Order: sequence, then structure tokens, then C-alpha cells
Amino acid sequence: MQELDQKKTIDLLNSIMEFELAGVVRYTHYSLMVTGPNRIPIVTFFKAQASESLLHAQQVGEILTGLDGHPSLKIAPIEESYKHSVKHILEESLAHEKKALDLYKTLLGVVSDASIYLEEFARTMIGQEEMHNLELKKMLRDFS
Repeated sequence: MQELDQKKTIDLLNSIMEFELAGVVRYTHYSLMVTGPNRIPIVTFFKAQASESLLHAQQVGEILTGLDGHPSLKIAPIEESYKHSVKHILEESLAHEKKALDLYKTLLGVVSDASIYLEEFARTMIGQEEMHNLELKKMLRDFS
């Protein structure tokens, strides 16, 4: 196995943590903006996404501190489109999830052959993000 690039890993984990925290805000906002006859299940979905983003941020923070890193107090930038139709919200969510997937794939590349635990963590998160992408694509099918 190779040596873990601790600084690169910590920096990337901080970026992921900031992105996950932005997801908490994003999905909470979306849950408040949904209207229409399907509001209740979609609101429930976005509240669950916000909770999961918080859990992911906490998991990443635990790993960060375990590596002697300092978790960031920032959140990633969140663009406000002011488009709140269900279709627009789902499209923005899909773009967010694709970015999360890219971040975890980058993490996997950085930690591969250097930390089995971090590899497994990255792979688990990639699997979860891929499922979110698939779910959002399925939710968007009725709008095509």
C-alpha cells in the first residue's frame, strides 16, 4: 500500500463536508417550496435528503478529525434559481447529486491503495449517490 496523502485527503474531505452541508440547506429550502397535488410525498423526500446530507457531513467530519484535520465551518455556494416548479427543483437536485458523486469519486481516487477504510467509505458513498441520481432521474421521467 502507498502512503496516504493526508493534506490532500483532509482538503477534499472539507470540500465534501461543505458540499453536504450545502445540501442540508438546499433540500430544506426545496421542501418548503414544493406546491401542488403531490406536495406531501415530495416534501417528505426532500426532508429525508436534508437529513441524509447532515448525516454525511457528520460522518465526513468524524473522519476529518480522526485524521487530525479541522472541519470547515463553511458551506459550499448555493445558487438560487428562483424557479420552484417541481421539475426545476428535481433538475437542480439531480445536478447537485451528480456533483456529490464526482466529489466522492475524487475521494476514492485520492485514497485508493492508501486506506482501506477510506476506500470503503468512498465506495459506500458513491453507491448512495448513484442511487440518488437514479431515483431523481426516475422522478423526472413524468416531466419529459
